[in-house]
Amino acid sequence: MKRRNFLKAGVMAGAAFSLNFEGLHAALASGAVSVQAAPDMVAVMGGEPEAMLDKALKSLGGIEKFVKKGQKIVIKPNIGWDRSPELAANTNPDLIKALIKRCLKAGASKVTVFDHTCDNWQKCYDNSGIAAAAKEAGAVMMPANDEKYYKKVALSKGVVLKETFIHESLIEADAWINVPVLKNHGGAKLSCAMKNYLGIVWDRRIFHSSDLQQCIADICTWEKKPVLNIVDAYRIMHQNGPQGKGAADVASLKSLIASPDIVAIDTAALGMFNQVKKLDIQAVGHIGIGEKMNLGTTDLKSKNIQRIKI
Repeated sequence: MKRRNFLKAGVMAGAAFSLNFEGLHAALASGAVSVQAAPDMVAVMGGEPEAMLDKALKSLGGIEKFVKKGQKIVIKPNIGWDRSPELAANTNPDLIKALIKRCLKAGASKVTVFDHTCDNWQKCYDNSGIAAAAKEAGAVMMPANDEKYYKKVALSKGVVLKETFIHESLIEADAWINVPVLKNHGGAKLSCAMKNYLGIVWDRRIFHSSDLQQCIADICTWEKKPVLNIVDAYRIMHQNGPQGKGAADVASLKSLIASPDIVAIDTAALGMFNQVKKLDIQAVGHIGIGEKMNLGTTDLKSKNIQRIKI
């Protein structure tokens, strides 16, 4: 990385620690907010992926709250691009490795990892570091490059998207965990938990040829919701997404957000993204549409949010 880009990333990383989620940090510091029950959302900052994951899971009530003994679990990262981990086009492999281990320790009978990639699937799986991480942790890497892996499902609540083909591993799973990387996206403006659903479907042409923002919300109405969303913001791509052009597009935030509420977590992630580059929530239309479709809330004040700095 060139010196000027390294310094720029450092400044951006520092900015991330000013994230206050509507004044939450000041309230916690003053003791005005007392987190008694398990929070609705946890934001962890300043650690390595495994340490931040453990802090978040502990605060939410433990991995056992989301993964039961004997269950078949799918972990769905973003592995869309033939890029190395430091370029932040894909989910951090260290986070995926740690999550797989936690699921298996909780008694999962099988953990499967997949994504319908944009670049060559084998190169994406390998060069993202996720294939090696998954294998080492004891998961199965499932291909998603052929229509034979997908089954038709109805989307009864969809507005534009009434049906689609979803990867069979998700259909057959007992539960799944949605693990996107936070980044800029040329079409959707922001790629996070809701946008990560595009990697579970076979035919994405209707998304891009129709109303992309509505279609993103439509696919999130599928009845099998993720039991947990975990946003990887260890590094974020703040421009030229979704694949990026190089190190100058990346800021190191060393952050993670976890919540079952997919709309709330995307709203919070947008707030984090805005510490680096301003993006109005109106531009990320699928977040507001998702709220109107009762998929979650953008009102973070209504949520019990715990903020942890390592």
